[in-house]
Amino acid sequence: MRIALLTGGGDCPGLNAVIYAAVRKGINQYGDEFIGFLNGWRGVLDNTWIPLTLETVDGIQLKGGTILHSSRTNLKKIPGGIEKVQEVLKADKIDALIALGGDDTQSVTEFLAEHGVPSVGVPKTIDNDLNGTDTTFGYDTAVAIATEAVDRIRTTADSHNRVIVVEVMGRDAGWIAYGAGVAGGADATLVPEKEIDIDRVCALLKYNYDRGKHYGIVVVSEGCKLPDVGLVLGSEDVDSFGHVRLSGIAERLAGLIEKKTGFETRFVTLGHTQRGGVPTAYDRILSQRYGLHAIDMVHEKKFGRIAVLKGMDVTDITIKEAIATNRRLDQRFFDVIADLEAKV
Repeated sequence: MRIALLTGGGDCPGLNAVIYAAVRKGINQYGDEFIGFLNGWRGVLDNTWIPLTLETVDGIQLKGGTILHSSRTNLKKIPGGIEKVQEVLKADKIDALIALGGDDTQSVTEFLAEHGVPSVGVPKTIDNDLNGTDTTFGYDTAVAIATEAVDRIRTTADSHNRVIVVEVMGRDAGWIAYGAGVAGGADATLVPEKEIDIDRVCALLKYNYDRGKHYGIVVVSEGCKLPDVGLVLGSEDVDSFGHVRLSGIAERLAGLIEKKTGFETRFVTLGHTQRGGVPTAYDRILSQRYGLHAIDMVHEKKFGRIAVLKGMDVTDITIKEAIATNRRLDQRFFDVIADLEAKV
């Protein structure tokens, strides 16, 4: 078979490892031929691609980012987009398409599969919020980076007797904040699934201060809402999938904490640092397992489906199920956060 791959949406540690594994198994076991469209769905529309061979993918599983580059291109909003994709795939003699991406990218994959394009998906989001899978690759790396940042911020907070608010990624779900907050020993961990109680946050910091801890760490997801304010936006602009750019809640929260407590309070926004760099060993392995399963899905003609991790097994579900809702933190995780925080 002649198979095409693409990576859509934000870059993520582990994308290259998926490509590496899919190409290696496809060539060595099935005798497949591969190309990689550049810049996500935009590359399909423009018919820009590179050949993917054993030589070109050698060693890429060790690298971050994506050798295929990426974009946020919504085919469903482009007049004639689906017809153009079908024309390009036919002209390039593509038998199947493997799309690596989150819910936005996979909404396009599902749309194409429903319109006769043989397509399968591989879940990608450092936010870890895709429905139907226990873990998405890139999440472990993002949490490791965010936790290291919290560890480093702790030493300067302690040295200067400051409170520091750390903003991490997480638009709809607080998985990264949960991981970094718990692993990094934050005094308060704030996630989008729970409304912020600013008075309780200040009470936690004051409680610790009164007992000799003259500094504090607060970890907050970018998608948290402030009382009477809602989401804090970095820009009013929206992308092709209708998402606003979130940024600034740490700064706003730091100002509120300083005003209410009198403690000198600073903020740090980790931003794209969380999705950069090389993947952890766990993410390299998980990504390769996803890539291996994706090739099997293609040869089993499981089109319109996406690879997922269930327990220790990589299996697959329909893309429709995967993007139907976001996977969010529930009471089990709220309890962990609460049990580690002071009782105020």
